[in-house]
Amino acid sequence: MPKPTEAASPVSNVRDRIIVALDVETADDAREIARQLLGKVGAFKIGLQLFTAAGPGFVREMTESGAKIFLDLKFHDIPNTVAKASVEAARLGVWMFNIHILGGVEMMKRTVSEVREVCEQEKIERPRIIGVTVLTSSNAGTLTEVGIANDVEKQVVLLARLAAACGLDGVVASPHEARAVRKDIANSDFLLVTPGIRPNLATLDDQKRVTTLGQALAHGSDYVVIGRPITTAKDRIEAVEKIITGSDAG
Repeated sequence: MPKPTEAASPVSNVRDRIIVALDVETADDAREIARQLLGKVGAFKIGLQLFTAAGPGFVREMTESGAKIFLDLKFHDIPNTVAKASVEAARLGVWMFNIHILGGVEMMKRTVSEVREVCEQEKIERPRIIGVTVLTSSNAGTLTEVGIANDVEKQVVLLARLAAACGLDGVVASPHEARAVRKDIANSDFLLVTPGIRPNLATLDDQKRVTTLGQALAHGSDYVVIGRPITTAKDRIEAVEKIITGSDAG
């Protein structure tokens, strides 16, 4: 097994910065998408829908096949539960996973500490741990509904700053806040992962704070998560190429 390593600095190749969201109903559907796109994109995201349908065994299958997996389960619970779940995510061999920053300082610090300790003991490559700031389906009205007075950008920056202080490798945030996060956090290795990427902003689905790939990269995003514009396309490889070409990023 590889020796434990710390998170690497952000990549520069645009193709490697695309994470395809496997938000599909079955493992067979996900396998087919991954078969077509392995080597054409940087990584694949397994979220709540597919994880609930196919389980951790499928995650392990994907990591053992050589695919880089972003496990998007957004852990949010008491510190002990999140730390233990995070250790199990590391044991599955995932490249990256996320936790909710709103879980608090103790939860984040304990997760980082326990994952690092187990990875060192078991000689597992340490996954990147990133924090969820404000979901891209949320806006100022959503924050007000749950009692948060800050506007979206201020809340995202506040949470990103907290995540960095607790040792997380980065955050998930809309590209609309990426520039503000980059300005606030001096560490250039602090990762910004951006969902809500659309090749055509007329197609929003359930996302509210969206942008294009080129705009996201220009605003400081390191990785972008793209789902339906690729996975529902008739020719998925062609869809990836068109998104890359349209980004003006190479």
